[in-house]
Amino acid sequence: MSKTMTAIVIEGGKGPPEALKTAQIDRPVPAAGQILIKVHAAGVNRPDLLQRLGGYPPPPGAPAGLGLEVAGEVVVAAGRWKVGDRVCALLGGGGYAEYAACDARHALPIPKGYDYVQAAALPETVFTVYANVFEHGALKRGETLMTHGATSGIGTIAIQMGKAAGATVIATARGAGKAATALDLGADIAVDAKAQDFAEIARAHGGCDVILDMVGGDYFAKDLHALKTGGRIVFIASQGGSEVTLPIVGVMLKRAVITGSTLRPRAADEKARLAGEVERVVWPWIEAGLISPRIDATYPLAQAGKAHAQLETGAHVGKIILTVQ
Repeated sequence: MSKTMTAIVIEGGKGPPEALKTAQIDRPVPAAGQILIKVHAAGVNRPDLLQRLGGYPPPPGAPAGLGLEVAGEVVVAAGRWKVGDRVCALLGGGGYAEYAACDARHALPIPKGYDYVQAAALPETVFTVYANVFEHGALKRGETLMTHGATSGIGTIAIQMGKAAGATVIATARGAGKAATALDLGADIAVDAKAQDFAEIARAHGGCDVILDMVGGDYFAKDLHALKTGGRIVFIASQGGSEVTLPIVGVMLKRAVITGSTLRPRAADEKARLAGEVERVVWPWIEAGLISPRIDATYPLAQAGKAHAQLETGAHVGKIILTVQ
């Protein structure tokens, strides 16, 4: 292997999608307990957009480059992996490149029948949904899950994971077409949040036990209204605003739990624990065909800027993936 590789860098340190350029940089050298992956595909996620704009710096010790999930083959082995194994992996950064190093415990086998593009769509979304819906939100069989952003990468997987777990799923999206897509993905009820009141519709169907919210802002009051007594609201982003008014009496009367989390800054041991749970619980759902990532578009690595521009429009359904030769 060459000591250098092609990777995406942010020209000027931050900027618009056009600031993403290819460059030759040093190939990562895996540390003890890490594997080196020859990357064939990398997922594009909203945290990448924030980092490109200078608003989401990598946590200490993480690679400086963009890219939080990849799929490829192991070229330097460690842990359970041997050279040639096909894996997908959760990264702290550096996935927009020909090679990526990661903790061997943060990689999972590519599901049977999956190609690299499909597999690269899994780690960031599946880990996020499992941690927030099933651990923090404690969703149980027979309960009702509401997910906002139904046609996002997170939303499309949350719908399917909720159904695989035996929950009723209410999905919200902005636009009638996106709401129809949510039904195609398996949602029991889909709400056009531009034209309908999702809280009133949820209440008409008995309310929600868990709400997965990446919007925040004025959605919070409606979330609380839609919630059953003892329900849980889990925040994973704040695209509609990071400040909300908390009606304390309303929280008390609902006995509501309001929580949230991020994935990237978690400790390596915690990510390893989460990877084990995902492999134990979610991988069998995937291999049984109950969950399948929706791929909206693929772009070659050199067109990472175009991929970011498309993600910024919000018109995508599912994931956008970069392919690497």
